[in-house]
Amino acid sequence: MSHEDIVISDRPVLMLGGAVTEAALRVVGGLLAEPDLAGAPVVAVDGGARLAISAGLTPQAVIGDFDSLGPDEAAQFDPATLHRITEQETTDFDKALRSVRAPVVLGAGFHGARIDHHLAALSVLARFPDRHCILVGTEDVTCLCPPELAIDLSPGDWLSLFPLAEVQGTSSGLEWPIDGLRFRPDHRIGTSNRVTEGRVRLQMTAPGMLLILPRRALRPLLAALSRSGARWPARAG
Repeated sequence: MSHEDIVISDRPVLMLGGAVTEAALRVVGGLLAEPDLAGAPVVAVDGGARLAISAGLTPQAVIGDFDSLGPDEAAQFDPATLHRITEQETTDFDKALRSVRAPVVLGAGFHGARIDHHLAALSVLARFPDRHCILVGTEDVTCLCPPELAIDLSPGDWLSLFPLAEVQGTSSGLEWPIDGLRFRPDHRIGTSNRVTEGRVRLQMTAPGMLLILPRRALRPLLAALSRSGARWPARAG
């Protein structure tokens, strides 16, 4: 399937999902208060347009199949910003993430009440390993770990690694090193590790490991991904 870049930015992009909740609005408010995100381009993912409306934001683009976007809501946006992708084989988050080219995408509104929606969003991170994307919740931040990552954290912070596929890696700065371990979702996982040094270094052998950190680690994670030149290649097809 060919992918068209609908939004191209040299700055981080704020992407809004369809979980229009008080928690999601708090997350969006917190992101807008981040110095690096002031005036950042906004992309709404189908029903995420309602989250944009509730937050008083004007998206640069609304992307999806529009099965969750009513005509009255669509009428509130410039028609030129509405990008309908009609295929039904992928989720709206998939459609949006593959259509945005930016150093980092920050997603809010993807931590909803339904775990199937959350799991589907995590699978999209693995499907597009070449795109740095951080999903931001009220308690945590999640991204797909790139081939190499050096991030400045506080000793005592928790750090979790969860494999979506078989993957190995190395680490420094963690209480329980991961060197020599083979991770797999139905075998060994790496949740609830702990930071022992200010700088944590991770290396992964494959694009299959989720990195989950406390919400307060958003700023260092954004900085680490922004300066990292290490990216996985795009998946074929």
